[in-house]
Amino acid sequence: MSAAFFRSIGGIALALVMAAISVAAHADPKGDSSACTSQLFEGDTFVVCRYRASTSDIRLVSRSMRPTAVDLPGLRTALGREASRVEFAMNGGMFDPNFDPLGLFIASGRAVRPINLGKGGGNFFMLPNGVFWVDARGAPHVSETHAFQTAVRHTVWATQSGPLLVQGGRLNPHVSDNGPSLAVRNGVGVKNGEALFAISNEPVSFGRFARFLRDDLGCPDVLYLDGAVSSLWSPDLGRIDANAELGVYVIVMRKR
Repeated sequence: MSAAFFRSIGGIALALVMAAISVAAHADPKGDSSACTSQLFEGDTFVVCRYRASTSDIRLVSRSMRPTAVDLPGLRTALGREASRVEFAMNGGMFDPNFDPLGLFIASGRAVRPINLGKGGGNFFMLPNGVFWVDARGAPHVSETHAFQTAVRHTVWATQSGPLLVQGGRLNPHVSDNGPSLAVRNGVGVKNGEALFAISNEPVSFGRFARFLRDDLGCPDVLYLDGAVSSLWSPDLGRIDANAELGVYVIVMRKR
């Protein structure tokens, strides 16, 4: 057979391999039975963990509720036998030097900390900020803080953080598409009744992180949870980060 034939076959094979890589990198997280999956966006890798009320339970925990949970390995120990049900856990919002939630925190329907409408420096106070909350049906939501405050609802779980990176499909005006500030970051968006928690594996900009959740995952509203201390516990991935002390956690578990 001619050399041209083999070159043609080789080109087709290469194209098929590249197509397979592209599909895997942009796969919808619903398509995998694992709670957490890895995805590629603009050359950076992210882990996306999903919460569905139909199959999982969610809870928010502060350090004051679990004093020995100084980090994710400490949380695993504090959970005892319940740790076997964990699908994933992450840092779940910003906290003060005493490891108390910096803003609103509701656990099991009880307000542990009030809403914080103060002004200050740092990402939490970059406006608009927002609230991730879960209603009595277990459905997750991301709302701008003032909108959350004025709405009538029964909230079972809630954590306030900031900034709201994406609101109504638009990037926060204080966030550029791909600025110079880089950090390992995590946040949450909601799409079709599912909460999508994402964490970057490498330091990334605010803008790239926000656009990943908006453009690749399709989340119209995205709340930033933190950077630098961002941590993930994923039994599926065999991963439990111990890189920072934490004050607030989100935990997703298999239903009993």
